Amino acid sequence: QVQLVESGGGLVQPGGSLTLSCATSGFSFSYYPMKWYRQAPGKERELVATITTGGSSTNYADSVKGRFTISRDNAKKTIYLQMASLKPEDTAVYYCNVRVRYDSWGQGTQVTVSS
Repeated sequence: QVQLVESGGGLVQPGGSLTLSCATSGFSFSYYPMKWYRQAPGKERELVATITTGGSSTNYADSVKGRFTISRDNAKKTIYLQMASLKPEDTAVYYCNVRVRYDSWGQGTQVTVSS
């Protein structure tokens, strides 16, 4: 019943920007922390960012601090990941995540940072 649908990925040059979206349904969105993960081929899935229920607190992986911003719109039941100053090492599939009764994941959206 929980559905997470990521969008907004694509090809971007180093130093460029992208904003990802995750539209959700099937649960009481405003009561749950939300997270963004990413996974590059051959690498472990990495927690990128976390946002609390009201958006009052956020946490980021050291590798993206100062460049990425997670936000949420509880009315739209959507979270966002604003990505700036993108680097080739940011290339990965980005996943939305929520733990309700169990971990739920979206299908992912590909971000490729390359010249």
